[in-house]
Amino acid sequence: MIEHYFECPHCWESQLKMIDPSINNQNFIEDCEICCNPLEFNLTVENSFVQSFSVISLEQ
Repeated sequence: MIEHYFECPHCWESQLKMIDPSINNQNFIEDCEICCNPLEFNLTVENSFVQSFSVISLEQ
């Protein structure tokens, strides 16, 4: 697993996301662990390194 830190676009808290390096292109939705608002994650992993990472607020 790869550790990647990001800031929630809702509450602006820094958080750690564990990323599975066996999947190159990933897109998933999860709730923020702090404020519980929905977030959409889009990322690319190459050679066990995060090449791109974005987190988008999904307004309720």
